[in-house]
Amino acid sequence: MNSLIGQFDISDDRIKQIVAETINGADDGELFLEYSESEALMFDNGRLKTANFNTDQGFGLRAVAGEASGYAHSSDLSEASLLRAADAVSTVKGGYSGTLAAAPARTNRHLYGEENPIPSPSFEAKAKLLQEIDAWLRAEDPRVRQVSASLAASWQHVEIVRADGQMVRDIRPLVRINVSVVVGDGDRQESGSYGMGGRKAFGEFLVEDSWKHAAKEALRQALVNLEAIPAPAGTFDIVLSSGWPGVMLHEAVGHGLEGDFNRKKTSAFAGLLGQQVAAKGVTVVDDGTMPERRGSLTVDDEGTPSARNVLIEDGKLVGYMQDRQNARLMGMKATGNGRREGYAHQPMPRMTNTYMTSG
Repeated sequence: MNSLIGQFDISDDRIKQIVAETINGADDGELFLEYSESEALMFDNGRLKTANFNTDQGFGLRAVAGEASGYAHSSDLSEASLLRAADAVSTVKGGYSGTLAAAPARTNRHLYGEENPIPSPSFEAKAKLLQEIDAWLRAEDPRVRQVSASLAASWQHVEIVRADGQMVRDIRPLVRINVSVVVGDGDRQESGSYGMGGRKAFGEFLVEDSWKHAAKEALRQALVNLEAIPAPAGTFDIVLSSGWPGVMLHEAVGHGLEGDFNRKKTSAFAGLLGQQVAAKGVTVVDDGTMPERRGSLTVDDEGTPSARNVLIEDGKLVGYMQDRQNARLMGMKATGNGRREGYAHQPMPRMTNTYMTSG
């Protein structure tokens, strides 16, 4: 599609002037523009249960002054809306005199293509495939009692305008297929699930070998759970494989290494930089540069190029994930982890692809 900034009813130069005037005197800020499309289909209990398609478009304007920030957003791309947002945002600068931070470094790197994954295959073909997955699983094992299969795709176009007039653009495709199975034996029921996807078109995920792999793995997990016995209760040492060991790594460790929680000292890892926080041999990395991976970003939602950030190295805490505001307040570098839920939300430091290396 054409540029988002070009959707306004005023010139690019006038928009840049308003942004510059709004952020002048603050420490940082930007105009964030977003257009997004999303589609999701869910086949559950033998029928197509839900199907939806959404589009959204708007902007968010921000000025940062110390620990405070002013933010306003609108779905109306007009001069009048932008000026109203500028008036609201400018109040954060009252009595404040900041030094504008330098813009992020630029990058020519492209970690994924720009193709919109929603149109292909057609809606009818997607619905038929989900029905086929359901039928295949029910025929595979008589203990299958329920099947849920879903396809989801999104396409996001973002543009970021900074106070110096610098503009950054990123187009982000994303797809996912997910299969969940419930199996039963007598009164006992257990479940299993498996999903896959990335920043690319559906293509490889919807060929027969791929969707059958997902279905078989979901069924395998469910059948293992059906035979499982209760685990002993108590406090134990645990061994995790490298990669993405789910709840333990993402929830217990990953979120605790995000910069805002550490700046506010609400994380268990606050103040522990340079100290041993895990067993030797444990190295945890957040890497937003992995081509076509779900969490990867060419640039984050502040325009900072993503990076491979080592967080824990050989058991020692060596870094946090940072957006620009928290990095500045903590005297550290922005790491390319500034993430937004959408144009109506301010950025905050959040994970990209967080995993544990082999140790």
